[in-house]
Amino acid sequence: MNSANDTPARNTKVMNRFDLTSRLIAKLKNEEAVIGGIGNTNFDLWAAGHRPQNFYMLGSMGLAFPIALGVALAQPNRRVFALEGDGSLLMQLGSLSTIATLAPKNLTMIVMDNGIYQITGAQPTPAAAVADIVAIAVASGLANSAWAADEEDFERLIEQSMSAAGPALIGVRIDDKPGVGTTRRDPVQIRERFMHGMGVREPL
Repeated sequence: MNSANDTPARNTKVMNRFDLTSRLIAKLKNEEAVIGGIGNTNFDLWAAGHRPQNFYMLGSMGLAFPIALGVALAQPNRRVFALEGDGSLLMQLGSLSTIATLAPKNLTMIVMDNGIYQITGAQPTPAAAVADIVAIAVASGLANSAWAADEEDFERLIEQSMSAAGPALIGVRIDDKPGVGTTRRDPVQIRERFMHGMGVREPL
């Protein structure tokens, strides 16, 4: 039996959240939606390229994937990306089996795994020692799930997901660097701007 240190997650390169988010944003050409989870995940999304199609989750752990699922189902012709931290996902693991059951073809989920609850004091998450997020996703029915070995592999997996026949999940190991930017904390403005970006609301 393999130990935790032998899992594929432990054999991948430790990368940087802002760099990976910037690489993702650079590939978006068709007004794709991007849902950022709370804290540093959406801070880096804001800094990497603020767009009306970005939604910045504030204050509630684990909701990036459920929100992205709703957007993907409502707009099946729009590619939807969701960025979530390992700690937040562990609060909402049931969303993985729901997404696998509904199987939207246009949803790509990215799990930024640094093994800590970074913005609350760097307490270790279960993912740091025993839980393999990608293995959990596969067991939940998300067969198209993989760890990115390095930045080049991350970009390959992103491109591959854009033409996948079902939802995709990409796990990335990241360092403990803080977010580069700070999201403007105005929930109404975030909601209205995103709805305009989705073409369902006129701008304020």
